[in-house]
Amino acid sequence: MSKTVLTVEDQPDIRRLIRMTLEFKGYQVVEAGSGTEGLEAARRHRPDLILLDKMMPGMDGLTVSRTLAADPTLASIPRVMLSALGMAEDRKTGLEAGVVAYLVKPFSPMELLNLVDRLTAAPATPASVA
Repeated sequence: MSKTVLTVEDQPDIRRLIRMTLEFKGYQVVEAGSGTEGLEAARRHRPDLILLDKMMPGMDGLTVSRTLAADPTLASIPRVMLSALGMAEDRKTGLEAGVVAYLVKPFSPMELLNLVDRLTAAPATPASVA
């Protein structure tokens, strides 16, 4: 059975790039265009991994990650922060919000695939930060 990845990203072009990249490798991809939709999709689909855009209107990725971390039924799902903000402080806030990796945009499809493969193959820990 293929692994399911939830992408929570407000930019349709980025969602499409992620979907095409992951589906090519055999992943099932669920998409959400907002933080609220992402939480609903996480509860409904119980994905193996969640990719979260940091900056979204309304509920941002940090809030989504904290909300997931506080839910005992969803807290164990590894979360990756996607952001154009790549400074050390940005990465730190992501880790504090419970993400296991931080991928800076723009990223290559191979970089994304390698990270997703690694995080869906073994239990994720903060030590696996990209």
